[in-house]
Amino acid sequence: MVPRGSGVGYIRKGLRIKPLVLGGPQERNRRGGTENVPGIVGAGKAAELARTHLGEMQRVKQMRDRLENTILNTIPRTFVNGHRLHRTPNTSNIGFERLQSEAILLLLSEQGICASAGAACSSGSLEPSHVMRAMKVPDTIAHGAIRFSLSRYTTDQDIDHCLQVLPGVIEKLRSVLPVAVE
Repeated sequence: MVPRGSGVGYIRKGLRIKPLVLGGPQERNRRGGTENVPGIVGAGKAAELARTHLGEMQRVKQMRDRLENTILNTIPRTFVNGHRLHRTPNTSNIGFERLQSEAILLLLSEQGICASAGAACSSGSLEPSHVMRAMKVPDTIAHGAIRFSLSRYTTDQDIDHCLQVLPGVIEKLRSVLPVAVE
């Protein structure tokens, strides 16, 4: 994981960008201020570690695909938000039509399943994320969007547990709390 406050950017040769922070000539006049040396070193180490474990991502992708396909085949009115092929191998965003993600998350959490309703920067908001809106995901699906993030530490037993619990959670919520979003 890249240290907080740090980041890595790749700029295609010939692409012109305006600096976000004006100031000195750092980074070929692309950014002002003193370089964050510990952040740079940490980002380098994070890249090194990521490369070391890159081979494990195929297994993670297979677990993600099993999770998604089983959800789509067993729970009615569910949708994958995003492209099914061109995306990161460890993340799945599933929309459960006419439900609220917060209610789903609460019941999943009670069963020891961790998931998220969106990016940390939008936590506390009841509105669908700007990303869901940009993707033109209908509100009836975006309000019930849940993000499952897998890692090399995720096991088949974790996926099995989620697939065992999730259908009952969705069925329960749909029977008592249907959301009518127009």
